Order: sequence, then structure tokens, then C-alpha cells
Amino acid sequence: MDPTEVTRLIEEGLDATRVDVRSDDGSHFTALVISEEFEGLRPIQRHQLVYKTLGARVGREIHALSIQALTPAEAGRNGG
Repeated sequence: MDPTEVTRLIEEGLDATRVDVRSDDGSHFTALVISEEFEGLRPIQRHQLVYKTLGARVGREIHALSIQALTPAEAGRNGG
């Protein structure tokens, strides 16, 4: 899969202020997702929201996905 397609899927499924997806090989991805929807959620719950946007592609076309899921406030504190 192309990182642009993964980005599109996440943006369609979440109200995100920023989505940055990268991949060197088209099957292993890293994603930075910044969204108000993550407010009050534990990290696992945030990851589950992102995985939900990608559906069955995770484990198939998307072999591995490393997610950094932050609220806008957290991203601001981290310089993101």
C-alpha cells in the first residue's frame, strides 16, 4: 500500500488535525495522528480507533503499523 492511501483512510475515519504516514517498503508503516477524538482515551483505545479506520487491511496489505496518537495539546507540548 501507498502511504498516501493509508493517510486518506485514516483521515476519512477520524476527525484528525494532522495525519503523517510514512513507509519505506509499502507494508511497514509509521503514523503520526493528531486528533481531538483521542482526548481522555488510553493509548490502546487511541490505537484501536486508528486500526478501525484501516479495517481488514491491517495484517494484510499493512503488515506492521507503528502509531503515535496524540491530542493537539499533547502534540503542542511535544513540539509537533
